Amino acid sequence: MKGFIIYSRKENELTEKRDYSVSRLMAAAKAKGIDLDIITPNQLELVVTRSDKKSILIDNKPTSIPDFVIPRLGSDTTYYAFAVIRQLEHLGVYVCNGADSIAAVKDKLHMHQLLAYSNLPTPKTMLVKFPVDIKVVRREIGFPLVIKNVTGTQGSGIYLCESEEKFTDIMELVYSNNEKANIILQECVQTSLGRDLRAFVLGGRVIGCMKRSSDVSFKANFSRGGHVEAFEPTPEIEWLATETARLANLDIAGIDLLFDHDGYKICEANSAPGFHGMEKAIGKHIAEDILDYITLKTGINAGR
Repeated sequence: MKGFIIYSRKENELTEKRDYSVSRLMAAAKAKGIDLDIITPNQLELVVTRSDKKSILIDNKPTSIPDFVIPRLGSDTTYYAFAVIRQLEHLGVYVCNGADSIAAVKDKLHMHQLLAYSNLPTPKTMLVKFPVDIKVVRREIGFPLVIKNVTGTQGSGIYLCESEEKFTDIMELVYSNNEKANIILQECVQTSLGRDLRAFVLGGRVIGCMKRSSDVSFKANFSRGGHVEAFEPTPEIEWLATETARLANLDIAGIDLLFDHDGYKICEANSAPGFHGMEKAIGKHIAEDILDYITLKTGINAGR
């Protein structure tokens, strides 16, 4: 069984701390007898032809298409990487997750539209239009509020803004640097400041759930120093997580939930979720579960 991980760094550049999830997948594949290689987008040449549907160009050499591909670029997926992933899908390769699913999750506003129009609980969200009308922001969102880049991961590009004065200063700074910046505003769910939940969904079921918390920041990401502990998923958590993954057609998903007064709100979805914190909280089995799921989906024996 042959597979590729599409990632930003080659195998000899990986470190356990920075690239934990990819390193774990590589080790688990080796233990299972799966031939798994890391391919960066820059190694691939995209040639669209109807004559050869059994190979692709890697480092300028024709290479047989793999049985499966795991994209691990998440919100950093470029247009070129999307094109490569779509090409592999057209060639009949099983891609976990597909290009359309990654694109849907990468655009945070689109994802919130999808969730809200499916009647799922999410923070009230507003797209910024420059120049910003502070009266509309005050009326529709209120303060404090959360400012987010439309794309971003691991807590990057997310800011808590407590007052109108700070908000005006931040928007002026953003506008002066990029008047076409895509920024969204969200209501601040104050009952969840400094804590949230991450549910790991694989193949339509929750295989792990953890609570993340921080003593120093309103962002509780493990990658930013947050504390993690196992959390028993309730039926509500399982439904919100699996339904979010289903709407975006994600085989693998990290679904972040906020603690609300009477339940939970969906914060965001991740198409290439890291699982260092999850395995620290619940034990090491996420990488193995992913590969077992892919083996089941493709119907190919791991050692083939």
